[in-house]
Amino acid sequence: MTKYLALSIALLAPIAMFAQHNGSGKLSPDLQNKQTHQGSVRVIVQFKHPLNSSHQAKIRARGGVVEAELGIVKGMAASLPASALAILARDADVAYISLDRPLKSTSIDVAAPSVYAPYLWNLGYDGTGIGVAIIDSGVHLVDDLKDAAGRSRVVYQQDFTGGNSDDAYGHGTHVAGIIAGNGKYSTCSSCKMLIRGVAPAATLVNLRALDKNGAGNDSSVIGAINQAIALKSKYNIRVLNLSLGRPIYESYTLDPLCQAVEKAWQAGIVVVVAAGNDGRDNSKGTDGYGTINAPANDPMVIAVGAMNTHGTPDRSDDTVTSYSSKGPSTIDHIVKPDIVAPGNQIVSLEQGYLKSAYPNNRVPNSFYQTTTGSTLSDKYFVLSGTSMAAGAVSGVIADLLEAHSALTPDQVKASLMKTASKSFPAFSTVVDSGVTYTSQYDVFTIGAGYIDAQAALDDSSLANLPATSPTAYFDSASGNVYFLYDQNALWGSNALWGSSTIWGANAFVGSSNLSGTNALWGSNALWGSNALWGSNTVDGFNALWGSNALWGSASGAQTQSLSVDIDGEN
Repeated sequence: MTKYLALSIALLAPIAMFAQHNGSGKLSPDLQNKQTHQGSVRVIVQFKHPLNSSHQAKIRARGGVVEAELGIVKGMAASLPASALAILARDADVAYISLDRPLKSTSIDVAAPSVYAPYLWNLGYDGTGIGVAIIDSGVHLVDDLKDAAGRSRVVYQQDFTGGNSDDAYGHGTHVAGIIAGNGKYSTCSSCKMLIRGVAPAATLVNLRALDKNGAGNDSSVIGAINQAIALKSKYNIRVLNLSLGRPIYESYTLDPLCQAVEKAWQAGIVVVVAAGNDGRDNSKGTDGYGTINAPANDPMVIAVGAMNTHGTPDRSDDTVTSYSSKGPSTIDHIVKPDIVAPGNQIVSLEQGYLKSAYPNNRVPNSFYQTTTGSTLSDKYFVLSGTSMAAGAVSGVIADLLEAHSALTPDQVKASLMKTASKSFPAFSTVVDSGVTYTSQYDVFTIGAGYIDAQAALDDSSLANLPATSPTAYFDSASGNVYFLYDQNALWGSNALWGSSTIWGANAFVGSSNLSGTNALWGSNALWGSNALWGSNTVDGFNALWGSNALWGSASGAQTQSLSVDIDGEN
């Protein structure tokens, strides 16, 4: 056996050297099979050093056309002949080349009360003075997004799609209403309900990166992120909302979209990202585990899953939605989502294509007015998804930052996770179209718990280490899953910020029986019949932790593009 092992190592070395020499290691997995294609491919080329004129020259010398400079990731969006990919990859100054990938949107009567936002409002914290940048399909200028004097709180607009900054799709306006709608349309003599966003006085920066169909590319989103950073001081942008995503194709350390959100985080902007709506995906036998989208997989950002409020402001009946994407992330195994928030059948502003395409999602006037008529509202309608949940979290953060303006992004994330409610049932079920979906309440489904704005505001502890989401590790010898210990992150620091404090003692089944690691799921939970992985067998567990598709291979990333869940669940 020793001889065979030595031979295997000897063979691996020259293969790795060849990959480095021919540049194939610098091509993203989804570019590998495009090198022999005819015509051009739209790509993002990341360089090792800050951009200069020589970088454009390198692309043009290989028949490419530079579409946009993406200085935030030391990259350029370009159209390049497929035959030139390998040649450019061999350039010593090229760090990585990936497809300019498509993204889609993920898709407040009960949202604000469910996160305890009224507690902050009563203390005078409503997001005043805090700028929230929304990278989405645009924001339509409506009365609910104006101030008391009738001036628009959308203080800046820019389009990155080649059109204009208005919202022809409707998704961005709906998210904007969840974040910062002030309820103007539902304030009237005949109104019985105020449909208000979580931070109703926050200012908004509209950076449109998704087109009239709710779709865009990495480069358009990266360009918008770069502009948010550039405008941070001018508009006091403290929060960046990304209710969008796409599949994961490589490590977050290489993905230009993830690198861009990290730059925003490092610039002092709290980045909130929708986790994805693929929690029902069992195409790989994982019962929806391993379906987190990018850039929610980046360990710096706050990835948000969706809760179902069941139409009431009382949290006691709330359950996690069956479609909310579950961790861990593919390739890197990052523990996600970080927290959950209301996201199912959320009422907010209506606009554009969605309101005409889904007329049944328009709420009747009687929903918020004292009328018995059946006339549908032309102001509000319903959408569901982790997009809506992300918007709710962005609103909470705007309120918190008004109260505690000195908080860093890591301190905000740590506090939200530490104070999140951790009281959940062991599992819940929902029946949709005759199919029963079972959700387990583990860290890969609900993260650190249900966001609680009141508890977060009252939390006086300040994190002094990075709040990067941890990495999960499967130990094949013991059959258990563990957190990798990181002395430079909060979760491994002390009792105040230890893992059981952040995720709750009930999330940890097993003990710290490996040196330098904290057990997530011990053998009793794995081999019991408590349906830890969504079924009464261990098939889902084996598929998730033992499959090459989810651990180190891009083939595991071929999930469906994240899209708006129009109807939600019951």
